[in-house]
Amino acid sequence: MVTNVTNFSRSGLYDWMAQRVSAVALAAYFLFLLGFLLANPGLSYADWHGLFSHTAMRIFSLLALVALGVHAWVGMWTISTDYLTPMALGKWATVVRFLFQGTCGVAMFTFFVWGVQILWGI
Repeated sequence: MVTNVTNFSRSGLYDWMAQRVSAVALAAYFLFLLGFLLANPGLSYADWHGLFSHTAMRIFSLLALVALGVHAWVGMWTISTDYLTPMALGKWATVVRFLFQGTCGVAMFTFFVWGVQILWGI
């Protein structure tokens, strides 16, 4: 039986909404960057630095980092609870699931902190 103890928001509906809202935020960020790249074909480092030195772009990038973390956590939690089951792994399922989710959580936190350092270190 899967419990919601390690679930991001403890509700399937909220997980579904978090996944969709974060996907929209990531899509908006990607489309903005794609549009910027297409609008500036001879992009230089100074142009790129100028874009990311604006506070609005830093906030948008921070939003994208948070959305990426939420999206990844819900996705990896879903994968772990769907596939790391007692039927697939036997009595070690709970331990393997805990280690998998812990590793994913630490990795996502590390990538988020690293992204913030890169973003605000410009």
